[in-house]
Amino acid sequence: MASRSTKFSLSFGLDRLTTPIGIALLVTDTEGALRALDWEDYEHRMRGLLRLHYGAVELSDRPAPTDMRTALSGYFDGDFNQLSAIAWRIAGTPFQQKVWNALAHIPAGTTMSYGALAARIDLPKAIRAVGHANGSNPISVVLPCHRLIGADGSLVKYGGGLERKRWLLRHEGVQV
Repeated sequence: MASRSTKFSLSFGLDRLTTPIGIALLVTDTEGALRALDWEDYEHRMRGLLRLHYGAVELSDRPAPTDMRTALSGYFDGDFNQLSAIAWRIAGTPFQQKVWNALAHIPAGTTMSYGALAARIDLPKAIRAVGHANGSNPISVVLPCHRLIGADGSLVKYGGGLERKRWLLRHEGVQV
């Protein structure tokens, strides 16, 4: 008798949203919560992060909730408060989740160094670990990893490319 695999895949929906900086990929769960937001030209990276955080994942074309699409479009139209209306869920280590939740509290129009974020989560020596967690943030823009900069004010690393990071910061009124 052939054995059956006991492994199963999570099933998420995949939608696309045109933005001023490219096509955003929106990955949502069956309850309509955002699980990932990345860029079409970084789809391979996004799929890798989904595998890392969730294991086997099946993506099928499914529209994201209308209110999510409206909120994201509102953000790109300049209403930065719209991001707080988006329901999201994350998977990752407890440390990663602590960093990602802290990102959600960095206001639009401001930046913070990796060291300052490490201090904010009461782990002031974890600067590099904060950088690694930030780099594996699956929900770009909504969990605003683009607002983290180097201690000297330089733009450093962004999963969607430095030009997008620069655009997002300028869009929010940060002089870079």
